[in-house]
Amino acid sequence: MNKPSLAIAGLTACSGCQLTLLNCEGELQEILERFQVAYFPMGQSDPDRQARYDLALVEGAVSTPGDLATLFHFRNASRLLVAFGTCALFGGIAAQHNRTTPRPKLLEAVYGNGESRPESFPPAPFKNFVSVDAGITGCPPEKGELLQLLGAVLAGTLPAFPHYPVCLECRSRETLCLLLERNQLCLGPVIQAGCNARCPATGIPCEGCRGPVAEANVAQELELLLERGFSREEIERRMSRFTVEWDYGQRR
Repeated sequence: MNKPSLAIAGLTACSGCQLTLLNCEGELQEILERFQVAYFPMGQSDPDRQARYDLALVEGAVSTPGDLATLFHFRNASRLLVAFGTCALFGGIAAQHNRTTPRPKLLEAVYGNGESRPESFPPAPFKNFVSVDAGITGCPPEKGELLQLLGAVLAGTLPAFPHYPVCLECRSRETLCLLLERNQLCLGPVIQAGCNARCPATGIPCEGCRGPVAEANVAQELELLLERGFSREEIERRMSRFTVEWDYGQRR
């Protein structure tokens, strides 16, 4: 039986999501035994860009014509395309100033006033351009969720990840509620679980790095935070750090 072919690639991103695979140190040998890694520039010197892939894990936001061409390539060349990480799913860090700062001003801040600026547009998630078959959220994704995905693909299916907020993981760990009991700007009620509430468990408010939970009551979260004395500007600044396209009137 032929091993499924695997591609791992990145667009506008920090490459941290791709590193999640290399961080599977104890499982890496078995992954290599079960998958043919056909394209992975971070981990191999001869990636095969002309191959067809059973599974493509692509990280990063789409912010340049080159990114878009790469995304189209992997969509067309892959049986399963996975949006790998928060940037791929929601825009992430790269998109946090989309609503507040004109793109030319951002490019000037990075590249100056010269004529060598790259062609660029506001960073956006994959869903704005192509259909995706699955997503793994996180900045970076959890190693365990990547392994679940790979195992599920070998079994001919896709994994079912949690669809509840970080707050439930806090309660299961009997962690003090930083929002209600310490009046800290914690985004746990509207953020996708799966991290085992790692930050709140150490006293750090949830920053939202895993993106919005599907059933988020964003309007209620906004109302609650305003009632507790946080300014609308501060709330939106924090919420847009990883996900810029919040609907602040959304109720479900």
